[in-house]
Amino acid sequence: MYFNIIKELYKDDLLKIKMMKMSEMEEELVRGVIRNLSRLIILWILRQEPRSGYNVLKEMQRLTEQKFHPGIVYPLLYELEDETFISGEWVRKNKRRIKRYTITEKGKELLNRLHRLFEFPMKEILHDFLSNKNS
Repeated sequence: MYFNIIKELYKDDLLKIKMMKMSEMEEELVRGVIRNLSRLIILWILRQEPRSGYNVLKEMQRLTEQKFHPGIVYPLLYELEDETFISGEWVRKNKRRIKRYTITEKGKELLNRLHRLFEFPMKEILHDFLSNKNS
């Protein structure tokens, strides 16, 4: 009985809490999707043109409208470089040395395989999702 009275008194607050949690859940879902696609995004960016790590980070932020911390992007660049999907070369820019990353043939092959995955098996799901048919 007391629970029902308390529940009724605070029902607006409970709704706000549920909405807040949903918003946090949505935010985490977006972050998770982008985090899981980060390697793909980096390969795609580098297929366009060679870039420094800083420029990769800035382009990821522009494309996804999400903040990326260097502590997230640089380890991914190092991992992709270790796996030879990209290569890094130190170059001079003004008086500073920067590492310029380029996609390798192995990286292009991986990107092509991922493209085929999204083009055929995932195409219907993504097309339906992006066209908002079920909104």
